[in-house]
Amino acid sequence: MTKLTVLVTDDDQDIRDGIEIYLKNEGYNVIKAADGVEALEKLANNEVHLIILDIMMPNMDGITATFKIREERNIPIIMLSAKAEDGDKIHGLSVGADDYVTKPFHPLELLARVKSQLRRYVQLGTYNDGGAKVEIDGLVLDEDAKEVILEGEPVRLTPIEYKITELLMKNAGRVFSIREIYERVWNEEAYNAENIVAVHIRKIREKIEADPKNPRYLKVVWGVGYKMEK
Repeated sequence: MTKLTVLVTDDDQDIRDGIEIYLKNEGYNVIKAADGVEALEKLANNEVHLIILDIMMPNMDGITATFKIREERNIPIIMLSAKAEDGDKIHGLSVGADDYVTKPFHPLELLARVKSQLRRYVQLGTYNDGGAKVEIDGLVLDEDAKEVILEGEPVRLTPIEYKITELLMKNAGRVFSIREIYERVWNEEAYNAENIVAVHIRKIREKIEADPKNPRYLKVVWGVGYKMEK
């Protein structure tokens, strides 16, 4: 199998080099960048399967870089942030990041999240003979193609957004708690998952709902969780 490539972007060289050591030990190719501008250049000239992106960087910060990346690509993005940057973390998720890790972090925690995101990303690109289609009033989940189609047009979803939509559409009418959604999609124990899940739900609604504030498909059940309407 072709080696997967991770783009590590941080203005701190020690952090870049430290992450590189752990990733290479796990068999990944690693490309490094010192800011968002360099990251976009490396992305344009290399095949990259996942991006690790610091929020606070000179020239172009991680939020701006994520926004620009999402204009063209759906590859997984893991943001790095300091504890004082909680607002930026939520903003990062809202513009398309898939996950975040708070500094200081244990390298093995970051590595586990990298593996989890890449596993989902690779699976989304794999043909599945056992797939099927689920349709709800013009909204179609095509498991073979690993895509969501709305009124005949494909919807550009990130890997995490697709997995949430897939979970809810395949279980239409069932209410899932935030904890259930997080643990089924992220495959890890839910801890302070409310904001993370809520941001992704909002992004999905913006893409599939004519009026996200009055959703036809993805409904909230207050105090319980979310469901996809039958």
